[in-house]
This record gives sequence, structure tokens and C-alpha cells, in this order.
Amino acid sequence: MPTLDRHDNVFVLDLGDGENRFHPDWLASVGAALEEVEKAEGPRALVTAATGKFYSNGLDLDWLFAHSDRHRDYVVSVHELFARLLSLPAITVAALQGHTFAAGAMFSLAHDFRVMRADRGYWCLPEADINIPFTPGMSALIQARLTPRTAHEAMLTARRYGGTEAAAAGVVDRAVDEEAVRATAVEIAQAQVNKAGDTLGTIKARMYAPVLAALRDTANPLG
Repeated sequence: MPTLDRHDNVFVLDLGDGENRFHPDWLASVGAALEEVEKAEGPRALVTAATGKFYSNGLDLDWLFAHSDRHRDYVVSVHELFARLLSLPAITVAALQGHTFAAGAMFSLAHDFRVMRADRGYWCLPEADINIPFTPGMSALIQARLTPRTAHEAMLTARRYGGTEAAAAGVVDRAVDEEAVRATAVEIAQAQVNKAGDTLGTIKARMYAPVLAALRDTANPLG
């Protein structure tokens, strides 16, 4: 399960050492960690990271298929996670040390910055290959955080981007050696800790108002 630690002014949320899929318990744990960061006072920033082969493989499809009657509520909870992270009143950095797929990739896009391992691991939106359409909120998030050309390619072709390719396409901000991924993310976060607070939260809320509205549309989350 995810764990939250603080190193000086930088919170580090470790998502886990498995596939880090969005099981309801996992979502609740990450939500509680974000609440702790939100409520903290003074300079702060957030890095999310993981250990092992995966950063996150996204939706917990096994759980979802076993609880199909809760599909809508599950999607609402995933959307709320994205919205909460996108509007967090502190700078956020994702340290992508491993595979980052589907909703895991969208989760990374809800961060302000992304650092990815250069030599191994893929960032991918495979929905076109696995026959799961993006929800309106997911589409809005992806298209707001990627260039039109990259969003078009990533969403329609399910391209797998390696770290260097992801950096070239603007999917991530930096591609670095494996041992430098988390340290680089922390360095980026530490440089921005004084931005935390209501002003930053307001800037994000206004910058991404249409995306946040789409993600928080609980009346019709599936489109």
C-alpha cells in the first residue's frame, strides 16, 4: 500500500512495489496522503514514486469486472483522484521509474512535472488496443497536459514511449538514469516548495477549470 514520508519540505508518496493498480483501498490511501499534503502548512511539495517494475498500471480491472455494479462510483473516485492531484496547492512531481500505463499514465499527467527513467520502462495509453474508451474527464486531462500532436498519437495509436521518446514528445520533462529518477524529482520539487499555498491552488484551479469540471461531473462521468 502507498506510504507517505516527509524529507525536509518535500513529501514523498511511494505508491508501492507491485503493479499499483487503482484498487479502492489504494485509492483511499493515496487520497488520505494528498489530504495530509493539502493540510500541511508552510513550504512544501510532493513527489510520487514507486519501487519495482511498475509506477502504475492503472485501473484495477479484475476488481472492476468482479464489481460491475459499482462501475460508475469507481470511475467517479478515479476522476476525483485526478482532479485533486491536478489542483493540489503545492508543486507535484512524478518519478516514473517503471511502466506507467493507462490510468497510471493519466495519474502522472495530473502532476505538474514528470521525470522518467531513460533506458527502460514505457509510458502508454493502451485504451485503443484494449477497447476501453476514455471518459470525457480523462480525455480532457490528457488533452490539457499534452500537445495536440502528442495527445492525438498517444490516444489513437496506443504508442509505447520509452523515457527518451517521452521527453522528446513532451510527455515527461526529463529522462534520466535509473538511479537518478527519484533524486531528480525531489530536486525539482525542492526548488518549488515556496510556491505552495492558496495562490498556487487558485492558479491551478483557473488554469484547468474545464478539465476539473469534466472530472467532477458526477452526473455523467462515463459520457
